[in-house]
Amino acid sequence: MLSPSTAVLDREKKMKAYGREGVSHLWLLDPLQRTLEVYRMEHRRWSPRGLWSGGATAHAEPFSVLPLKLATLWER
Repeated sequence: MLSPSTAVLDREKKMKAYGREGVSHLWLLDPLQRTLEVYRMEHRRWSPRGLWSGGATAHAEPFSVLPLKLATLWER
Protein backbone atom coordinates (compact mmCIF):
# COMPACT_ATOMS: atom_id res chain seq x y z
CA MET A 1 0.00 0.00 0.00
CA LEU A 2 1.37 3.36 -0.98
CA SER A 3 1.76 6.09 1.55
CA PRO A 4 3.26 9.55 1.12
CA SER A 5 6.35 8.48 3.03
CA THR A 6 6.99 5.28 1.02
CA ALA A 7 5.66 6.01 -2.48
CA VAL A 8 9.09 6.76 -3.99
CA LEU A 9 10.59 3.66 -2.35
CA ASP A 10 7.70 1.48 -3.60
CA ARG A 11 7.77 2.85 -7.16
CA GLU A 12 11.53 2.75 -7.61
CA LYS A 13 13.53 0.42 -5.41
CA LYS A 14 10.84 -2.13 -4.62
CA MET A 15 9.54 -2.39 -8.20
CA LYS A 16 13.09 -3.02 -9.45
CA ALA A 17 13.73 -5.60 -6.72
CA TYR A 18 10.45 -7.44 -7.37
CA GLY A 19 11.21 -7.61 -11.09
CA ARG A 20 14.73 -8.86 -10.46
CA GLU A 21 13.38 -11.58 -8.17
CA GLY A 22 10.84 -12.83 -10.73
CA VAL A 23 7.61 -11.32 -9.44
CA SER A 24 5.21 -11.36 -12.39
CA HIS A 25 2.51 -8.92 -11.22
CA LEU A 26 2.55 -5.87 -9.00
CA TRP A 27 -0.35 -3.98 -7.46
CA LEU A 28 0.01 -0.47 -6.06
CA LEU A 29 -2.90 0.51 -3.85
CA ASP A 30 -3.18 4.16 -2.85
CA PRO A 31 -5.82 4.71 -0.15
CA LEU A 32 -5.46 8.50 -0.23
CA GLN A 33 -6.02 8.75 -3.99
CA ARG A 34 -8.33 5.71 -3.89
CA THR A 35 -6.59 4.05 -6.81
CA LEU A 36 -5.35 0.61 -7.77
CA GLU A 37 -2.57 0.35 -10.36
CA VAL A 38 -1.66 -3.05 -11.78
CA TYR A 39 1.55 -3.93 -13.61
CA ARG A 40 2.82 -7.09 -15.31
CA MET A 41 6.47 -7.90 -15.94
CA GLU A 42 7.06 -8.18 -19.70
CA HIS A 43 10.45 -8.29 -21.39
CA ARG A 44 12.17 -7.26 -18.14
CA ARG A 45 10.00 -4.15 -17.76
CA TRP A 46 6.86 -3.34 -15.80
CA SER A 47 3.94 -2.92 -18.19
CA PRO A 48 0.82 -1.09 -16.93
CA ARG A 49 -2.18 -3.42 -17.07
CA GLY A 50 -4.87 -1.28 -15.48
CA LEU A 51 -5.78 1.68 -13.35
CA TRP A 52 -9.00 1.80 -11.37
CA SER A 53 -10.24 4.43 -8.96
CA GLY A 54 -13.02 5.39 -6.61
CA GLY A 55 -15.85 2.87 -6.51
CA ALA A 56 -14.95 1.02 -9.70
CA THR A 57 -15.03 -2.75 -9.94
CA ALA A 58 -11.58 -3.96 -10.97
CA HIS A 59 -10.81 -7.15 -12.84
CA ALA A 60 -7.11 -7.02 -12.14
CA GLU A 61 -4.43 -9.44 -13.32
CA PRO A 62 -3.62 -12.10 -12.37
CA PHE A 63 -7.06 -12.49 -10.79
CA SER A 64 -9.08 -11.01 -13.66
CA VAL A 65 -11.97 -13.43 -13.23
CA LEU A 66 -12.62 -12.14 -9.70
CA PRO A 67 -14.35 -8.77 -9.40
CA LEU A 68 -12.80 -6.48 -6.81
CA LYS A 69 -15.12 -3.69 -5.67
CA LEU A 70 -12.76 -0.89 -4.73
CA ALA A 71 -15.40 0.90 -2.67
CA THR A 72 -15.10 -1.84 -0.05
CA LEU A 73 -11.42 -0.96 0.40
CA TRP A 74 -12.11 2.68 1.16
CA GLU A 75 -14.92 2.10 3.68
CA ARG A 76 -14.16 2.95 7.27
